[in-house]
Amino acid sequence: MLAPTLEADPATPTTPDAMGDDQLMLAYAAGDAAAFDMLYARHENALYRFVKRLLGLRLSAEVDEVFQDTWLRIVTARASFSPQGAAWRTWAFTIAHNLAMDRLRVSGREVQFYAHDEDGDGLEAGRLFSRGLLNEGASPSDAAHPSAEEIAFWRAAGRRLLACLDELPDDQRAAFLLHHEDGFTVEALADALDTHFETVKSRLRYGIKKLRECMERYLSVLRVRK
Repeated sequence: MLAPTLEADPATPTTPDAMGDDQLMLAYAAGDAAAFDMLYARHENALYRFVKRLLGLRLSAEVDEVFQDTWLRIVTARASFSPQGAAWRTWAFTIAHNLAMDRLRVSGREVQFYAHDEDGDGLEAGRLFSRGLLNEGASPSDAAHPSAEEIAFWRAAGRRLLACLDELPDDQRAAFLLHHEDGFTVEALADALDTHFETVKSRLRYGIKKLRECMERYLSVLRVRK
């Protein structure tokens, strides 16, 4: 049964696919299993991608476990969720972030360079390269029918970006991914990472500076093309 406030207001959507994330979580906490299924379907890919890229290639074997632990925490903490606190998406990504960072600390992660994208998602990472480092630059989806050469360039740039991300300090990598891939504002990042606004801005600034240096070869190619 949904909370009385949801039932009493005829303007409030009651089917899972029409409800916001916060409403879905409240409905799930009240016993609506379909609400959880909708939350999972909406956020499965983004949460998994975030965990995978935060852990990096060195801990790639632990991605599934951390991802599953994230959803287990969401399930077990359902009664404590409050929309008056953080929005559900911020709350869920905070759980994923904390679990992944705990795993990184336990592992004694060493900075290493990886030249290959083992999962083959270079083109997807190329879009992240475009959003995070180019701002108004080109992107893999600009052309309706990109040439084979263009696709190869963006795949290579994406693979290189994943390698460069793996070299960043963990806190800078987390800030970059949440901000540029998952759309968190700096204010939401400060909440999710439980730190100060200026600290988050510094992490983003230094992280982007290091990534630009690491990606200079690809940035210079794009500057020549303009």
